[in-house]
Formats: sequence, C-alpha cells, structure tokens
Amino acid sequence: MNVKRLNILLFLIMPILAGCASKTVEVGASPYSQASAIKSQGGVYKVGNPYKIFGTWYYPKEDYSYSEVGTASWYGKDFHARKTANGENYDMNTLTAAHRTLPLPSIVKVTNLENGRSLILRVNDRGPYAKNRIIDISKRGAQLLGFQVQGTAKVRVEVMEKESKALKAALTGQPCDTTVATVIPQKPVTYTPAATTYVKQNYSEAEKMYYVQAGAFSNKASANNLSAKLSKYGKSRVAHALVDGKNFYRVRLGPFPYKEEAEVSLARVKSYGVYNAKIVRD
Repeated sequence: MNVKRLNILLFLIMPILAGCASKTVEVGASPYSQASAIKSQGGVYKVGNPYKIFGTWYYPKEDYSYSEVGTASWYGKDFHARKTANGENYDMNTLTAAHRTLPLPSIVKVTNLENGRSLILRVNDRGPYAKNRIIDISKRGAQLLGFQVQGTAKVRVEVMEKESKALKAALTGQPCDTTVATVIPQKPVTYTPAATTYVKQNYSEAEKMYYVQAGAFSNKASANNLSAKLSKYGKSRVAHALVDGKNFYRVRLGPFPYKEEAEVSLARVKSYGVYNAKIVRD
C-alpha cells in the first residue's frame, strides 16, 4: 500500500475512531466515570456569568437547596449531537436536561406531578426561555416521565446535593464520594399513594401533610360509597370526626407531602364531578 492510499484510508477512518472514543455519560455511573466521559466529549464544570436572553437577566449560581415547581418541556432532534452549554455532546436519548441557572453539570430529581413519575437527570445545558418553563428535558427523559406526546407537564425539580457535589469534585480534580451513584435510580419511579403508610401523630405546622377532602357526611355509608369511587385517583379513606357533638365522616385522598401533588389530585376529583372538594392540611 503506497503512502497516498494510506493517507486516504486514515482520513476515512479517523471520524469512526473519534466516534468510538466518545463515551456516553450514564447518570447512574460513579462520579469519576461520569467525569471521565464528560471530559472525553470536551465537557467541563462551570457555573457561568450572568446573561441576558429576550430582555431578561439570568444569574447562574450554586444552589444546592434549589426546589421549584413549574412547567417542563423537552427538546430533541433539532439539537441532537450539538454541543451543550458546558461542552458535552447533546444526546436526546440519554437522561439530561437544560436549566437556566443551575451549575453545569448538576444532578436533579424531576417529578411529573401529573402522573407521579420521578426521574434522575443530569443538567448540562442552558434553557428553556419560553414563558413559565423551568426545565427542558431530553427526549428520552420526557418519554420516561410520560409527557413526550403532550409536550409539557407540571413538574417539581429538586437538586440532589450529594450527587451534584460529588460530580463537581470529580470534574475539578477534588476527592469525592464514589458511593453516591448507588442511590440513583435509572428508571422512572412512580409515586403511589396506596403504598404510603401514614400514622397520624401530633405534627408541628411544618410537618403537617396535605389531603384532598372530597366531602363530609353524617351517613357513613354515603362516605364509604364516595371513597370507593375516588380510589382510582389515589389512596382514599374515610376519617371520622366529632364536630359539636355530631358524627361526621370525611372522605379524603392522601396524604401528600407537597401541596402541588395535592393540587393535581384535587383537579382530578373535581373533573369527576365533586366540585366542592378542597385541600386541607392535617
């Protein structure tokens, strides 16, 4: 084989070799494994400077207590294989997300409040900038969270502090806890009210739980009947209450640790036809 033919062959196979060298970043891998794969794509850890989009200023910062409820959207093939804001290759088939101010990368838990599914994602990009949207999720993430078809969903986004700090340390050459990956689920987890065991105690105001109260009846049979009908919307129970010496039977769904979850259940109960249903805290 002459030199000219060898050079042509090398020119043709170099892109293939480069593609093989690029690693997929698995959010459930150890911090060092994730860091190695991120670096192989040209990715780095960064917070970033304040920036302005469509007339609005955004201020990136490390905020390990971050928790927010809002609308999620997703992005796919139009951005597939492009560089993310921290230098990684965007892959719409992996579990990643874009956020306007969180450090890149950060590990977050996203819960779809409309169906109860939760998923762990790695934030490695900036956005979204559409009105009222707080996170943009990869196509695969949207599929697993169950909102790819409708396009958006009401979600709660929470930073996973330990996992985020460990990944930062691995990317910046600092010692980190390599055991954190074992607590990251790789499949969506569904919040099932029926599986929740709750023992009523004397809770402080901050510890009280949320319920959807569908009605209060003096007739226990009527309460049991409604409770049975509403059980398809979550854990429904009949609670006895003595008010001014009279017996009442309250039909409640829950408990819910977050008001936003109760609001989703309330909407379902009202759509069933119980228009006087309300959220109570107990």
